[in-house]
Amino acid sequence: MVGLGTLWVLVLMVALSVMSLAIMLERAWLYWSIRDNFEALMKDLGALLRGKDLEGARKRLEQSPSAEAAVVIAGVAEADMGAGAAEEAMAGAAALQRIKLEKRLAFLGTLGNNAPFIGLLGTVIGIVGAFDALGQTNAQNTATATQVAPQAVMSNIAEALVATAIGLLVAIPAVAAFNTFQRIVRGTQANTDALAHLLLSHLKGNLNTAGASERASLKPAPLPVPGGE
Repeated sequence: MVGLGTLWVLVLMVALSVMSLAIMLERAWLYWSIRDNFEALMKDLGALLRGKDLEGARKRLEQSPSAEAAVVIAGVAEADMGAGAAEEAMAGAAALQRIKLEKRLAFLGTLGNNAPFIGLLGTVIGIVGAFDALGQTNAQNTATATQVAPQAVMSNIAEALVATAIGLLVAIPAVAAFNTFQRIVRGTQANTDALAHLLLSHLKGNLNTAGASERASLKPAPLPVPGGE
């Protein structure tokens, strides 16, 4: 490693930086493409569900590109089987959407945590190379070697410091992007829960209303009072 110097560390850091930038752009494009007006979506869905228009609710959800709508569509599709079936369907769809939203984020988190250590490795290698160059020139014990020694030492130390700086430059954007994307994922999950609970509340309310009506229809008629007209 000392013989190769810090060049291979710098090349590795540049490659990781390019990969992280590509992931940032891809994730940003994905989150941008599935954005929607959540408040309007929830308002429209609530109005349709209050009118017991499940088909209209399904069509309204299909018009939305959001991950929230994709989850609730699964619940609407199973609504005729009851609130329990709809809840399970939405739980499965939510798991799939979470995998889609969190894809490749682990790479950014890992890079952000470990890029400074890779740069530190380059720094250590550079410093070891500097001392090695200093030891070799002192061993020659010539005037020329004495003049060359400071130049070799400073060159290796400069490479070492560059490796540390590049490690930090790679890590900081990766950590910032990872935290931002995680916040978007958490917000999407919260919105999904809100829409799912809205659907389940109407399904359970309709079920209770239907049960009460059925019990009322089965209630026996009052017995006639003897001697009454």
